[in-house]
Amino acid sequence: MRSTPPVRRRRLGLPRRVFSQVLLMQLAIAAGVAVLATGLFLAPLGDQLDDQAMRRALAIAQTTARPQVAEELRSTRPAADGPVQTEAERIRKATRAEYVVVMDRQGVRWSHTDPERIGEVVSTDPGQALAGRDVMEIDDGTLGRSARGKVPLRDADGDIVGAVSVGIAYDSVRARLIHAVPGLFAYAGGALAVGALAAWLISRRVQRQTRDLAFSDIAGLLAEREAMLHGIREGVVALDRGGRVRLLNDEAQRLLGVGAEAVGRSPDEALGTGRTADVLAGRVTGTDLLTVRGRRVLVANRMPTDDGGAVATLRDRTELEQLGRELDSTRGLIDALRAQDHEHANRMHTLLGLLELEMYDDAVEFVGEVVGDHRVTAEQITERIQDPLLAAMLVGKATVAAERGVALRVSDRTRLPDRLVDPRGLVTVVGNLVDNALDAAAGGPHARVEVELRAEGRTVTLRVRDTGPGVAVEDRELVFTAGWSTKEPPAHRQRGIGLSLVRRLAERQGGSATVDAAYGGGAEFVVVLPEALAEAGPKPDHAVTVTANAAGANPAAEEESR
Repeated sequence: MRSTPPVRRRRLGLPRRVFSQVLLMQLAIAAGVAVLATGLFLAPLGDQLDDQAMRRALAIAQTTARPQVAEELRSTRPAADGPVQTEAERIRKATRAEYVVVMDRQGVRWSHTDPERIGEVVSTDPGQALAGRDVMEIDDGTLGRSARGKVPLRDADGDIVGAVSVGIAYDSVRARLIHAVPGLFAYAGGALAVGALAAWLISRRVQRQTRDLAFSDIAGLLAEREAMLHGIREGVVALDRGGRVRLLNDEAQRLLGVGAEAVGRSPDEALGTGRTADVLAGRVTGTDLLTVRGRRVLVANRMPTDDGGAVATLRDRTELEQLGRELDSTRGLIDALRAQDHEHANRMHTLLGLLELEMYDDAVEFVGEVVGDHRVTAEQITERIQDPLLAAMLVGKATVAAERGVALRVSDRTRLPDRLVDPRGLVTVVGNLVDNALDAAAGGPHARVEVELRAEGRTVTLRVRDTGPGVAVEDRELVFTAGWSTKEPPAHRQRGIGLSLVRRLAERQGGSATVDAAYGGGAEFVVVLPEALAEAGPKPDHAVTVTANAAGANPAAEEESR
């Protein structure tokens, strides 16, 4: 026989949806408040009504206890038709009291609602009233439970001759209390209805804002969000509608070099003024925006959110930029080797022809000229620039420049001792400026790039001039902005980083980087580096790989990866 699956019973409990849970909780709160308020109102109401009844009875008793009644009490006998009974009944009917009893000092009644009880002793102790004190109480007597007021009865001389006791039936007080209850419940029901409507409106709003999810779903999403934000290898920065940072994941803190104290502050306050703060604040728009933060090259994207804020993502492109520059260096090396190979083949063919024509003297002179040109260029550079790392880089750049049809010249005024504090940083600065100058001058008539390095005290001033089209006046600050470039980017990386690094390295050493028009046309970049030279002393031991730099390697990547 086939067994039937067991029926799964649904457990009773709170509904899962936030809307239903919030509505039920608010209804329960509103109902509880209504019941509590009603109870708190009813609790003292009975005592208040009792107090009012006793005070009313006391007031009637005080009105009855006049000297005239005291004189009648002395001059007459207790009787059903006596003046004391007549006056007491008149007051009772006028005030709608339950009873008005006048008694003498022995406690004998001179008035009563039941005439047959006149002349009898009262059922309750009148001692306090006969002693001269006013009494308010709720007690049981011959007429049942009542609110009582007792006062002494004094004659014209102030002597106590008896007492007056007035009672108001307690059932009438309870009736007033019961009569007030329906009105109270009506008010409580109205308040509960208003509370229920407000609870429904609030629950609807909560439902829209939470997308009708259950509390457990919201808690799960929050846990997943925290794990995702702190686990991904991209920086995430969330900003509120006021432009203040409200969230920074671990990777964003690492890339931006800030801590959790940046939360609650604007990008300008947390990061300082600059392109990175402009991108995060939305003052610079676009996709895949390049920015430099410290020694890192970052790619930023910013997306607005429905609540008026924004979320920005940051990717670290330092290593990719380094690989791109290494690829450029490799291509430059290949181009230089191809040019040297081609030129070497032409020279060998020329030498072979001279030998076949038996023009031996011309062949010797030709070989001497070829070797001399390279030696003179290298000797001139190393004589004026004594730092081997920088000299090797410029020798390699001269080879690449010759292949591109650009004359790279080191100014006669160049003098740089071998006392650089940060030779790799200066190599980065010179390499980037020379590369930009070669790009600008290549293809033009009489293309030329001139490099000048002068040392004055401990300050190094670098000037790189080219014969290119120059830089427009309105663009002379923009060229140093990360991501800004007038040239088409290569396939493997973006442009607009080199000059930004130049200015950042200069400012990090307390210097400056500017651009102006060169004499005769083109552009002239000037970089001033205070404290760039060490005090005169032993020469630093540099680890130099001349071959790679002489082939045109751009060391800017070394700065980015440090």
